[in-house]
Amino acid sequence: MLTEKALQIRSGNKCELCESVTGLSIYETGPDAATKEEIAVYVCSKCKAQLEKKEMPDARHWKLLEQTMWSEIPSIQVISWRMLNRLRSDSWAADLLDLFYLPEEHEAWAKATGDHVNDGLVELHRDANGAILQEGDSVVLTKSLDVKGSSLTARLGTVVKNIKLVKDNFEQIEGRVEGQQIVILTKFVKKQG
Repeated sequence: MLTEKALQIRSGNKCELCESVTGLSIYETGPDAATKEEIAVYVCSKCKAQLEKKEMPDARHWKLLEQTMWSEIPSIQVISWRMLNRLRSDSWAADLLDLFYLPEEHEAWAKATGDHVNDGLVELHRDANGAILQEGDSVVLTKSLDVKGSSLTARLGTVVKNIKLVKDNFEQIEGRVEGQQIVILTKFVKKQG
């Protein structure tokens, strides 16, 4: 992988995708099947958040792919291809994909992580009303819940403080009710505050 200093020099201290000069950091594009290509790209915080599916992709922001996709740097080509695929429901992205050429080995690399699928949907923990839940939030139960393997019933209106998000399952959180750590379905909670 290129060092941050080498990426700063290669990029001219700008995001290699949108040319922003703020909030720059390294983003790794994932495994390259040939393992000879550099996998790191220097990106701004906005591009990185959308690449990592922490924010919904902003189609207006990604219109810059019209230029970026022609980069000679394979990792930038891979990112461009992935984002165009995630945005392919927009006609401009579909048109660019029709023009896009990736060598076979780079296309295999681009598909390896699956980042090009889900039409850019961001997977987040959300409460019953669709509000985004984060580590440490407090929630209120919207239904009385029997806790499996216990005689405990978590009652409607119970406040659960300092929740933890269950990794790999966006429909579950963990929290303490009456001193017992339990798993709670997000559809039965409402974010407090």
